[in-house]
This record gives sequence, structure tokens and C-alpha cells, in this order.
Amino acid sequence: MRRTILFLMTGKSVPFGKETSAIAKSPRDGPLAVGPLGLEGDEQADRSVHGGPDKAIHHYSASHYSFWRSELGPHPLLEVPGAFGENISTLGMTETEVCLGDRYRLGTALVEVSQGRQPCWKQGHRLGNPAVVAKIVETGKSGWYYRVIEAGKVSAGDSIELTGRPLPEWTVARAFALLIRGEGGSDSAGLKELADMDVLAAPWRMRADEMLSRLRN
Repeated sequence: MRRTILFLMTGKSVPFGKETSAIAKSPRDGPLAVGPLGLEGDEQADRSVHGGPDKAIHHYSASHYSFWRSELGPHPLLEVPGAFGENISTLGMTETEVCLGDRYRLGTALVEVSQGRQPCWKQGHRLGNPAVVAKIVETGKSGWYYRVIEAGKVSAGDSIELTGRPLPEWTVARAFALLIRGEGGSDSAGLKELADMDVLAAPWRMRADEMLSRLRN
């Protein structure tokens, strides 16, 4: 699988409601350095829930934008990528085909899918509709995060190419459905796999383990 990177986007922390946020991302011309904490020039306001090595880069499919325009109506933020705070925009890569542990050559860097993105109030606030969060949970149109395995450089227009898929049965959509939508309550075997999955980011492994414990009790 090889796709073209439509846009690379970074953002700075600015006031956002009663807090600060870097969810507003703007397109960048390359090449940009790709390091352990993500793209050169990108910031995260609250590192306790955003950023860090397991959430270094957020990828969201431009293929979802037509759905959001049909749901929300005309909105200037939906006319160009960046509405969901993503760093990478492509066509044709979605949660139903991208898998946990996938490794992709991103320009000259190598990245690995670490988890899906858990929606939060900031996405609804940015788009002026709190119901966006519930709709992301319902549809699984969440995007996903990468950790950086090998540093490098990347530009808009470069390729992102799949180089390894160790867990083809574990799409981002399947993990999201179990852990975020709550469907794991009837899948103890799936939760056990996620809890023991080395490539899955620690917070999602812990979530799987907690859900599994409740199910056993």
C-alpha cells in the first residue's frame, strides 16, 4: 500500500475556550524533520493527554471530510484538511484498513501505528458542535497515532508506504470499537489480546486490562 501525503500540518499552542490547545493545524511546506516527538514545529498544549512518543503524529483521512460536510453542513474548516487537528492528510487510508502495529515509510522516516485517537471535547468545540464527539465514537472516524521508529524528513507530496503489517486482524476500527465504543464487554478474548499487545500504546493496553477485569468480575 502506497499513498501520497496531501498535506503536512503543525500547530502552536494558543488560547482555546478556557484552556490552551494546538488543535488548529496549518499546512507546512517541507521538508520537515520527523523526530521522536513528531513533526518539526508541532506543539501539544497538554502533554498528559496529547503528544509524547506514542502519540507523536496524528493521521486523519481526507476521505472522511465528505461525511462530515453531510453531517454538519457547510463549514469553512471542512473545506481544507486540519479540522480535526491532524498532522497528516491522505486519501484512501482509513481506520478500517490501517492496523495496529503497521509500519509505514513516511518520507525517509519510519513510523508505527500505536493507537486510534480517542475523541475529546476540543474537536466538537473547534467545529462548533458538541455532538461531533459522540458521532466520532459512533462511526469510528477517529484517526490514529504513530510513534517514530526511525527519524527522517518528510514533505507534502511524498509517499507513505506500508512496509510491515504484523497484526492484519487488528484494524484501528476494531480496537476502537472494543475500547472506546464499548463493544469489548462481549469479547474477553479480544480484550486479552489488546492488553498483551506490545505495539499498542500503554493507556489503551491499560484500558483493555481494566475492561477485562470488570468483565471477569
